[in-house]
Amino acid sequence: QVQLVESGGGLVQPGGSLRLSCAASGFSFSAYAMSWYRQAPGKERELVARTTSTGSTPNYADFVKGRFTISRDNGKNTVYLQMNSLEPEDTAVYYCNAVHIIIKNRTYWGQGTQVTVSS
Repeated sequence: QVQLVESGGGLVQPGGSLRLSCAASGFSFSAYAMSWYRQAPGKERELVARTTSTGSTPNYADFVKGRFTISRDNGKNTVYLQMNSLEPEDTAVYYCNAVHIIIKNRTYWGQGTQVTVSS
């Protein structure tokens, strides 16, 4: 059974930090590119960061460059999102996504974790 389970969300003050984790199971984690997306109320889901199957070439949305870092541990089947200098505009549900590196329509989503940035 394929599972992506996000954790680490919560309430944080502006300027604070959070580290999200996404634990994968039921598929060959190292054969998938991993991404974090987010969706704020009333808005479409948007890409935050993506990493290749080896973690060697991360890329980021402009609005998080310099503040967020995506990483992965293939030995633990986990991808992380370190979020620093959080802003109220970062408030959203954050989702983990996996896409097979060859079979692009083989994709999985987690259930999401809420991040709220507020004083």
